[in-house]
Amino acid sequence: MAFELKEEGFKLKDVLEIVGIPEATYHYHVKQLQKEDPDREWKEIITEIFQKHEGRYGYRRICLELRGQGYIINHKKVQRIMSELGLKCVKFTRKSRYQSYKGTIGKVAKNRLNRRFNTSIRLQKLVTDVTEFKCTENQKLYLSPIMDLYNGEIISFGLSNRPTLDFVLEPLIEALGTITNEAEYRTTIHSDQGWHYQHKTWVKTLKKNNIFQSMSRKATCADNAAMENFFGVLKQEMYYGEELVSYEELKKQIVEYIDYYNNKRIKVKLAGLSPIQYRIQTSQSAA
Repeated sequence: MAFELKEEGFKLKDVLEIVGIPEATYHYHVKQLQKEDPDREWKEIITEIFQKHEGRYGYRRICLELRGQGYIINHKKVQRIMSELGLKCVKFTRKSRYQSYKGTIGKVAKNRLNRRFNTSIRLQKLVTDVTEFKCTENQKLYLSPIMDLYNGEIISFGLSNRPTLDFVLEPLIEALGTITNEAEYRTTIHSDQGWHYQHKTWVKTLKKNNIFQSMSRKATCADNAAMENFFGVLKQEMYYGEELVSYEELKKQIVEYIDYYNNKRIKVKLAGLSPIQYRIQTSQSAA
């Protein structure tokens, strides 16, 4: 109010007397208002990155992206600025998972991975599973991706309104093209004991292409934790907390998200690179 009255042409002394503010206090606040926020540019850049990734990035990933762009900043400063700006990833409780186990209806393979999810060799260890989503009009959407544990890249995936055998076989056939042409070592594909993976067609397809089959032990989600983690991240970042949409709209959103996940979403364990960026960089380094 004092600032507004002064701007109207009133004498400062009279204004301060009317509003009951000491002159020293007035001059202190004027100086504070004139001070430039030293973090103004950082706040603009961090907000831009946060919005670019639709609120999916916490301070660690934002710090990595800043460094990837050539900025030098401490992760604690990024955390403080995000806290001041109220930029926070929203967390949701994970819902129940899709159950495809129907007992022993075919061959159950041994657990070759035995929770050894790390590998420095591309296409050596692949994991797969099926998850479901709810859509409007009581419809459901099923997703079946195949992930390379080398860099977390989704090398193929299937989407369907029914969890049929063909729905799971299609991404396998697609992945076989990449495996045949680019794998340097014999590939292992790991899954749970769902009926799709016990089916003779799945088993024969793997054998025909000289691929080892591996399975989690019954009711042990941790045996396929890498795939479970991907499902959790995907649903956390583009599904939980959102309004239900039609099957076709959700299908479109998942296709777009997987492209984002492979090409743009950086991972801390990949030195701040996305899965495909990491694959390209490591292949160039080895050349």
